[in-house]
Amino acid sequence: MKVLVTGGAGYIGSHVVKLLGEYGYEVLTYDNLSTGHKWAVLYGKLVVDDLADRNKLKKIFEEFRPDAVMHFAAYIVVPESVREPLKYYINNVVNTINLLEVMEEFRVNKFIFSSSAAVYGIPEKIPVPESARLNPINPYGGTKATVERILRDLSNSGKNFRYVSLRYFNVAGADPEGKIGFAYPNPTHLIIRAVKTAKGEFERLYIYGTDYPTPDGTCIRDYIHVADLASAHIVALEYLLEGGRSDVFNCGYGHGYSVREVIEATKKVTGKDFKVIEAPRRKGDPPVLVADNKKIREKLGWEPKYDDLEFIIKTAWNWEMKQKW
Repeated sequence: MKVLVTGGAGYIGSHVVKLLGEYGYEVLTYDNLSTGHKWAVLYGKLVVDDLADRNKLKKIFEEFRPDAVMHFAAYIVVPESVREPLKYYINNVVNTINLLEVMEEFRVNKFIFSSSAAVYGIPEKIPVPESARLNPINPYGGTKATVERILRDLSNSGKNFRYVSLRYFNVAGADPEGKIGFAYPNPTHLIIRAVKTAKGEFERLYIYGTDYPTPDGTCIRDYIHVADLASAHIVALEYLLEGGRSDVFNCGYGHGYSVREVIEATKKVTGKDFKVIEAPRRKGDPPVLVADNKKIREKLGWEPKYDDLEFIIKTAWNWEMKQKW
């Protein structure tokens, strides 16, 4: 079974490529390496090119003939999306349409989409179910919600197109075997930023907002280990290959930790104390974002292995300590 993975050289995509390879799938990664890395692609062939190049995409489909496509290629930095919305809509939406059109031309009808909890904005109910209203509060979330609407409409068009959209909550950690992990020079995600601060790459770690309506005043997030997220893609792929209908699933553990709790856990795991500065809120941060994950557990049989904050941080720390950048 052949799987084309766009963005497979990036943080999440590379962990999925690794698992696909271990499960015996034939994998081809298509990535422009704007944020990905050749060394992260452990299985299959890597083609370095951009989704904007439709002719190159057609050539890849003609030669590789994938049975399914997993789509990770996207810009993901929320503050940047606020500053440069057109950049995000062109890459995350227009280029996805290019991919979908080539899929249609070559009659490839199984698609797994890398979506985000950012589509919910500030949810009315916690834990947030998949049935919640899509109300993104930043352009990044807007691009993901737009693609989801496109996928829904395409699935309803009668063209036998089927998809699974996986809405990620806060992804963290690194491959437990230590073979791959994150490689961001200036990360915005809390756990990665925290371990880099513990390592000494940053002088201080900022808490953005201490007056939220939460027990300790800081934002609460549902942190999912990247290896568990990768396994969610495998069960989603198997679901589609077995004839499953188009659907949407949350990917999270169903409970969250505050910024302060993550910082204290990072200090405990690393054995490092580091400077923490309280700063004003950032625009667009929901107070609490936690997944209702009953649907993916019950319908796809997904069972996470690494629901442990300290383990997530430990794998991130172990990976970071191996790196020389």
